[in-house]
Amino acid sequence: MASHVAGRKEQMEVNMLVRDPHICQSINQNHCNRKYFPDHRLPDNVVATMDAKTAFTGADFCLHAVPVQFSGSFLEGVADYVEPGLPFISLSKGLELNTLRMMSQIIPQTLKNSRQPYVALSGPSFALELMNKLPTAMVVASKDKKLAKAVQQLLASRNLRISTTSDVTGVEIAGALKNVLAIAAGIVEGLDLGNNSMAALVAQGCSEIRWLSTKMGAKSTTISGLSGTGDIMLTCFVSLSRNRTVGVRLGSGETLDDILSSMNQVAEGVSTAGAVIALAQKYNVKMPVLTAVARIIDNELTPQKAVLELMNLPQVEEV
Repeated sequence: MASHVAGRKEQMEVNMLVRDPHICQSINQNHCNRKYFPDHRLPDNVVATMDAKTAFTGADFCLHAVPVQFSGSFLEGVADYVEPGLPFISLSKGLELNTLRMMSQIIPQTLKNSRQPYVALSGPSFALELMNKLPTAMVVASKDKKLAKAVQQLLASRNLRISTTSDVTGVEIAGALKNVLAIAAGIVEGLDLGNNSMAALVAQGCSEIRWLSTKMGAKSTTISGLSGTGDIMLTCFVSLSRNRTVGVRLGSGETLDDILSSMNQVAEGVSTAGAVIALAQKYNVKMPVLTAVARIIDNELTPQKAVLELMNLPQVEEV
């Protein structure tokens, strides 16, 4: 996203706050993030820093891309440098374990500012394809329509369409749970269960996400839009998806520990799955596919037994 924004306007100064000194040096000296995008040159107006004060001073927007489970501790560390009017554009998808908080709750609560401007950015978008300037469409969600329009203008380009919505809950819940569904889709692939079961499982998962999100106050139209069905299709069916890859490897018989130790990026669905059972209970929603993923991750269920359980569920009227 830093590359995308910087590429739109040469005069725009884009500071990337990073943790790794080698990545920081690589970006500043070679205009390249050698860890994640070694074949892509970053615009000259992208500058990396490891100093939070430098990154935040004078900023007009903050693109927050820290994984959900680490966002609270990260924000605590930079809170002193965050202006109360600085808009946060969250790219992080998931639910915080134990608290079940969404990013729209984590950011203002951790910064101790209930009025911190907030926007959720979501939709079917692999970073690699955005870096390659392939056509992409996403959605920004904010309760503040004026802010949503401003972020739309900041991000929209010839290769990136940006829609707006006020349904923050729908966008965030769909963005979190689609990662769990992608693990389920990967398990089906890893077990080699075929296309029929894949289509049935993803359709059921979409319904479960809709049932829960609407109980939480979301609009059903959001779940059928870019941040819902659009993101679900991309994450469940394309091999670039980290969460789908975790599922494929689980279905193929690998252990979760071995899978996670071999990955250099976070698969948010693994952590978010732990929140699904609690949410299903809290809102009294039956979510057999997504809760099965949580039980597999917790070693309560094998992928093979999960399939048997799902196939033996009561056959009921479609809702």
